[in-house]
Amino acid sequence: MMKSVLIAVVSAVQAYLLGSIDTGILVSKFLYHDDVRKYGSGAAGMTNMLRTFGKKAAALTAFGDVLKGVLAVCIGRWLFTLMPESTTLSPYLAVYLAAIFAIIGHLKPLYFGFKGGKGVLVAGGTILAIQPVLIPFLAVIFLACLLPTGMVSLGSVTMAALYPVLTILYGVFRGYSAADLTVCAIGSVIMGAMVIYMHRSNIQRIREGKEYRFGRHGKK
Repeated sequence: MMKSVLIAVVSAVQAYLLGSIDTGILVSKFLYHDDVRKYGSGAAGMTNMLRTFGKKAAALTAFGDVLKGVLAVCIGRWLFTLMPESTTLSPYLAVYLAAIFAIIGHLKPLYFGFKGGKGVLVAGGTILAIQPVLIPFLAVIFLACLLPTGMVSLGSVTMAALYPVLTILYGVFRGYSAADLTVCAIGSVIMGAMVIYMHRSNIQRIREGKEYRFGRHGKK
């Protein structure tokens, strides 16, 4: 029992520490000698990097954020292979535990004063490592919101809200056991809820008709 708990704790810690490596902050500091969190939305994500420093900065940020999500889940999955053979824990607990803590690390990075990004891309990286088959569906949802409105935030929030639905449908389609389906459902709901919560100010601006729209206004 103690070994299982220790492995779970190590998995969560490694994911949080990886998530805390905030690519946007590092890119803005080392390439542009500035802090992206001082501009625009105050977040260190790809959208604010694009608006503040341009396409190269945004691309580097996107790559780094997705990569750390993938790595956190892969390391968490490997750590759970070290569990005692007698363990009855769902293997999906490993990946969702790592995914959730990687997102927490991104939102509240240990190395940068606990002020990071909004978690969309790192969440995307974890999903890519957990259930890559869902990525095309999430991409379609995102584009269906972005293209007519120009609002990245709307696409992000909609994806986050529908991710648990897609996860549950996929689990049912694949015939997951009740235990595995429960873990996937709870894990995906937590992930989606965190992303939506971090976009609460965007949601308010959408309601007020004040949200930034790409291609509709100049840079702020």
